[in-house]
Amino acid sequence: MTAGPALRIRDVSKAFPTPEGGVVQALDSVSLDVADGSFMVLLGPSGCGKTTLLRCIAGLESPDSGEIDLKGQRIDGVPVWKRRVNTVFQSYALFPHMTVAQNIAFGLQMDKLPKAEIARKVDQALDMVRLTDLGARRPSQLSGGQQQRVALARALAKEPEVLLLDEPLSALDLKLRRGMQMELKRLQRETSITFVLVTHDQDEAMSMGDEVAVFDRGRIAQVGPPREVYLAPRTRFVADFIGEANLLEGTAAEGRITIRGFGEVPASGLAVDTGRPADGAVVLAVRPENVTVSPDPSGNGTVVDATFIGGDLHLEVSVGDAVLSARQGGLGSVALAAGDSVRVGFAPGSARTVDP
Repeated sequence: MTAGPALRIRDVSKAFPTPEGGVVQALDSVSLDVADGSFMVLLGPSGCGKTTLLRCIAGLESPDSGEIDLKGQRIDGVPVWKRRVNTVFQSYALFPHMTVAQNIAFGLQMDKLPKAEIARKVDQALDMVRLTDLGARRPSQLSGGQQQRVALARALAKEPEVLLLDEPLSALDLKLRRGMQMELKRLQRETSITFVLVTHDQDEAMSMGDEVAVFDRGRIAQVGPPREVYLAPRTRFVADFIGEANLLEGTAAEGRITIRGFGEVPASGLAVDTGRPADGAVVLAVRPENVTVSPDPSGNGTVVDATFIGGDLHLEVSVGDAVLSARQGGLGSVALAAGDSVRVGFAPGSARTVDP
């Protein structure tokens, strides 16, 4: 990887008019660096701005303000066909009347490359996506996963600086999607091309990205490695959107945090980087696997529901007027049932304050 980022996005904003005469702010001063040779995932719910940013990078939309640099050169005013980026869409967008090889060759022919070089690049791309023997077939003769591989081969054959992927796996069934996730990671590693993937699937984002940028209403709420985003969410939205979290409201006073109906949270339960919260209302986030539950006739909680799912014991436990979700490994968990009195706490360093 080079020292500088492949993509540098600074203060990009984009608004769209509505049929009612109003305005929707799709992007609101978004800034993001994408490391060269990395796999970046743009994650968020529908309408959060992630696809709009991807389209601005591709040149399919023009930002109202801000700057997009590719390898140190500004591209937000450059025509789409002159940008060293390629896009793979959810719909594949293959030409049905062309063979697989002809689909891959199309962009290279538009670039007026020599026939021998086109043939070499087509063979190389087919080998890369493991479709070497299917070059003579039409898209209609392929499965959905194979069609997606052809779309990838077509994009990679042009050797872009950045490959943009707009929810490319959402049309595939679960098993095929998991397989294609592994294929995408393999292709990114082997080519060292910078990948930028848009998805609303949290599992997909967390399993594939070197970094994940979480979008919330046109802004980036948090960006970082998947483990960091999961374990150290900065906002209530990120904690709630990534995986599952118990979000407990309370108050802070003189460095102590008290949760309504739960009582004071021991200092040992708070994350080290939470620091001393400012006095006033606070929101505490705790992952279910970090909620400790043990039988105790004089405990502070009551089991509302206990269910085995996937080998783990899933618990819903009431503590005062709060209901917490907890997860325990099935083999090591203590037998608990609805109505049992329990002692509820937090694993050391697992509870953290988040922005509301």
